[in-house]
Amino acid sequence: MGIDEIKITRKIVERFTDEFLDNLDVDIVIAGAGPASLTAARYLAKSGMKVTIFERKLTPGGGMWGGGMTFPVIVVQDGSKHLLEEIGVKLTDAGEGYYTADSVEAASKLIAAAIDAGARLFNTISVEDVVIREDRVNGVVINSSAVEVAGLHVDPLAIRSKYVIDGTGHPAEVVHIVQRKAGRLSTPSGVIEGEKSMWAEMGENMTVENTMEVYPNLFVTGMCCNAVMGSPRMGPIFGGMLLSGKRVSELIIEKEMSRKGT
Repeated sequence: MGIDEIKITRKIVERFTDEFLDNLDVDIVIAGAGPASLTAARYLAKSGMKVTIFERKLTPGGGMWGGGMTFPVIVVQDGSKHLLEEIGVKLTDAGEGYYTADSVEAASKLIAAAIDAGARLFNTISVEDVVIREDRVNGVVINSSAVEVAGLHVDPLAIRSKYVIDGTGHPAEVVHIVQRKAGRLSTPSGVIEGEKSMWAEMGENMTVENTMEVYPNLFVTGMCCNAVMGSPRMGPIFGGMLLSGKRVSELIIEKEMSRKGT
């Protein structure tokens, strides 16, 4: 069988078009594909919800790829290691309640597990705005990351969703947009509190505690939680990130069940 360049191009464009059109109206949009987002996507997709992730970069996985200072090793604690074991990541008992894992293996398997569960991940696409109706978020506005980087004025496209999760990490990009355009958030001051300096123990605990709905239908997960709620960062320990991803999935599933009266 011969290889035809135009047939190759056609098959790529046809598949992408079909999948993109199938993700214009979904249950969940997640901005950012870090470890918390990928964990949330896996659980939400397994529950039967339609989940779409938009990742600005070419490579999903967030900061996990680099481990600590580019050493490809991450740490999780005893209470969170099951979230990596569930997807087949090999852990080494490092003693004192700490477990280490290869950061590349962990990031790769988190991505694969979310996709295998049914989530759809689009890379090189940025969430640049939100859609708000009747004082609640009900979608996002997206654009090509290449357009964003080049600083071109190109009109974006819109995606409708029941819920949006901000998983953009330290910048808390979606929450910043909502604060600017909609006003008060569900934070102590009504605005983004700002991330504090590194304190691993406090940061780990608060990442999970701060996982919440910060504006109707807008939830936060991962480091975004601490940036929004004014808690410390935690560095290259990822247990809290994973637990936050699971927690936000639980919150959304509970809200959806309540909405449906089940």
